Amino acid sequence: MERGLSSLLGPLRRLLLLVLLTQRLWTSASSISSQVDEDCEFLSDGINITGPVCNSTLDEIETCWPSTPVGQVVSRPCPEFFNGVRYEIHRTVYRECLENGTWALISNYSECKPIVENKTESFHYEVALIINYLGHCISLAALVIAFLLFMGLRSIRCLRNIIHWNLISTFILRNSMFYTLQLIDFRTQEANEPWCRVVSTIYNYFHVTNFFWMFGEGCYLHTAIVMTYSTDKLRKWVFLCLGWGVPCPITVAWALGKLYYENEKCWLGKTAGKHIDYIYQGPVILVLLINFAFLFNIVRILMTKLRASTTSETIQYRKAVKATLVLLPLLGITYMLFFVNPGEDDTSLIVFIYFNSILQSLQGFFVSVFYCFLNGEVRSAVRKRWHRWEDKHSLRARVTRAMSIPTSPSRISFHSVKQTTAV
Repeated sequence: MERGLSSLLGPLRRLLLLVLLTQRLWTSASSISSQVDEDCEFLSDGINITGPVCNSTLDEIETCWPSTPVGQVVSRPCPEFFNGVRYEIHRTVYRECLENGTWALISNYSECKPIVENKTESFHYEVALIINYLGHCISLAALVIAFLLFMGLRSIRCLRNIIHWNLISTFILRNSMFYTLQLIDFRTQEANEPWCRVVSTIYNYFHVTNFFWMFGEGCYLHTAIVMTYSTDKLRKWVFLCLGWGVPCPITVAWALGKLYYENEKCWLGKTAGKHIDYIYQGPVILVLLINFAFLFNIVRILMTKLRASTTSETIQYRKAVKATLVLLPLLGITYMLFFVNPGEDDTSLIVFIYFNSILQSLQGFFVSVFYCFLNGEVRSAVRKRWHRWEDKHSLRARVTRAMSIPTSPSRISFHSVKQTTAV
């Protein structure tokens, strides 16, 4: 059991450590001197090399790379200590001297393993990874069930539920891409393979569509309640363009920015001093703020004008607003957590890890519950479908039992006699 758990958590642990190491690496890169360290130059002294070479240099975490002939791969011991973390120095780090006489952009630290001294922190990381995986599995299962319900129940297919259906679809696609992202290991990320860049782009596209379909939910409710505009006049194609179409140019612009200005590490993570990710993060934050304004206005109208109303339509709107009031802050909070620094305190870091893992992985589950499983129209349609199936099944059983009863011979003869007499 422990061996199977270790094999499951291994890739995720390496990915998590890679993200932390990369973030600290680029943060410290700005403080490294541009001058080559004297010890690194001294290491290159006495090495007689003929032909083109890569000059001795320091990388971002001050590992010395001596003068090396072009086309060769050099190995050096892993750093003993970096940013408060001890590493196993018997392992090696690699860097290639390219044919044009320059070093590869980033050294390969994939074999460098940290010496985990804090067993408690390591335990919490592993538990958080398990929560993350289980949460995405639970969300994906709930989302698929909700998707099938909206697809099968044609009697409730109105614009409002079509918007719910599309929102659920974006979460299914995003959760599926989450598992695809786990296939990107360190070597693939360092090689910056085209397929992993495509995966990152698709994942970010579905990430943006999540928030734009939430924006569609807010637009629908605001139009129907605040503007008192007939929802029959709203067109489905407008919401389809908003939810699926608008994120396309945003994602393309982000991909072009990554391609020309930050083309590394499969476009995962951030580089110090560069803000390419704000190309899609900016519109997401904007629609979140607009949705908060919509909901504030909607709640104000409901509290003042619709308090005495008990019509079924108003009740449906109230339920929809309650669901959106719960979901929108939930989605907004989990997204804003990426901009929060938990600090160096162990307790705050552990709370941040658990809080983020739970909310991030269970977003799809909450969407399914509020917009499908607790939807009165869906539940009523399911009950009708179930009663119809029961009636059909019981009628078929009665017919089958009636046909299976043997006919009495006396009745046959009496019937025959009756027919003969009538003739």
